[in-house]
Amino acid sequence: MPTALRLFRYVAIAEACSWAGLLVGMFFKYIVEAGDLGVKVFGPIHGLLFVLYVVGVLAAARAGRWSVGTIVLGLACAVPPFTSLWFERRMLGGVREPVTA
Repeated sequence: MPTALRLFRYVAIAEACSWAGLLVGMFFKYIVEAGDLGVKVFGPIHGLLFVLYVVGVLAAARAGRWSVGTIVLGLACAVPPFTSLWFERRMLGGVREPVTA
């Protein structure tokens, strides 16, 4: 698997995990009213991973020769929670990394 596609896979998964952390943090901040530590921690992490996801989509698009429509879909999937996972599976689901022992 080309490096750009492998990195895109890792960033898409990390971006979804950061969404989960941010949503949990927002739950505790706004619903439970237990403070904003989760948002302070996961907000910047998610922001960084969001930017890396956008860069990852563009790099993977170049390596995979994706169409403009696919690129737009990939970028749009950065916004709703967890759709980066759906898009990564859609684009790379059949691409397997070699197993090294």
